[in-house]
Amino acid sequence: MSDSALTSSFTSDSSDSSDSSFTSKADLPEARDAVQTLRSSQIREVANAGFGVPDVLPFWFGESDRVTPPFIREAAAEALGRGDTFYTHNLGIAPLREVLARYVSELHGATSPESIAVTSAGVNALMLAAQLVVGTGDRTVALTPLWPNLVEIPKILGATVETVSLSYGERGWTLDLDRLLAALTPDTKLLMINSPNNPTGWVMTRDEQRTVLDHCRRHGIWIVADEVYERLYYGEAGERAASSFLDLTSRDERLICVNSFSKAWLMTGWRLGWMVTPPTLMGDLGKLVEYNTSCAPSFVQQAGIAAVEHGEPFTRSLVADLRVSRDHLAAALARLPGVDVKVPHGAMYLFFRLPGAQQSLALCKALVRDAGLGLAPGSAFGPEGEGFVRWCYACDPARLDAGVERLAGYLAARGVG
Repeated sequence: MSDSALTSSFTSDSSDSSDSSFTSKADLPEARDAVQTLRSSQIREVANAGFGVPDVLPFWFGESDRVTPPFIREAAAEALGRGDTFYTHNLGIAPLREVLARYVSELHGATSPESIAVTSAGVNALMLAAQLVVGTGDRTVALTPLWPNLVEIPKILGATVETVSLSYGERGWTLDLDRLLAALTPDTKLLMINSPNNPTGWVMTRDEQRTVLDHCRRHGIWIVADEVYERLYYGEAGERAASSFLDLTSRDERLICVNSFSKAWLMTGWRLGWMVTPPTLMGDLGKLVEYNTSCAPSFVQQAGIAAVEHGEPFTRSLVADLRVSRDHLAAALARLPGVDVKVPHGAMYLFFRLPGAQQSLALCKALVRDAGLGLAPGSAFGPEGEGFVRWCYACDPARLDAGVERLAGYLAARGVG
């Protein structure tokens, strides 16, 4: 069956939401234009479609089905028990900044606490980084497909965003380096790049990072590197993390690296992250933190200390488990008719072609409704992702098998095969 035939029966709900008490749209209060034009999360849209559907298998969000490890939860409980509920320094408590500085130094070279700022989640760090660097009319370049927050955040601030897409082929997702460099013109203020990448799992090589860094240095372009998946990397034995721009720079360059506790320590709901920035930015960054969130919760920061100080065995075990789940799911999907899947080197997702995915949002809603299977539409990550869907494999292989069985049944019922 053709892709068009698969999607021809998909429909979208519509309703007349007009209110006779208003004479025109101009009478309604509205957000400013830059906010209205932001794209909403299609991942949330699919998840919302799953509410009320019994026995849905949700693979749409980027998190494990396992809870945060006990030693981290216990550290937070102990902090609450002793009344650790007050405001802290805008940039984070000193003990957490110190352990993070040691952690970053071990992975990527000498880093002092004066270069570390603690934030209320990695996404908050991305917003703060953009607020530090860009404003109205500034030109930003983003490498896509990409978690939509990175593309939309500069737009909130009035910046313009040009996207440069990775290429998909026999080797999976790869970077056209010449195309990216051509887009990084002298009038560019900021490059936003995510490696290991969500959704594709692509990992930027050290040589690619060096070339991009040298180009950005020549033109005075800031780099905001989203490296929250750096530990979820399936490279050579003994490699603890994917290549980082921090490996190639001093800490006083136009580079801001963003990280999070969410992935390596399974702390998605805790909303705790950090930034590595030039120390000269810290005064202004502290002001921005004050006007955004004031500080990260004190007891959550205590949990962060436990994660960094005691979590290395857990993280190594997690990555080993994720590698097994990745390989298991990729092999199972490859056996399905019409599926084109490549095994990525990082993150926690398979981003693959599927019959019907030329309308990926409609397809994912249909999968929820008709098969009880929750995947993320490729279009959620920009037009470059259309034709693909994302499956988070951070769960037990038996759960993945149940999902593959549902997908196989869905395809068979539509004559694929």
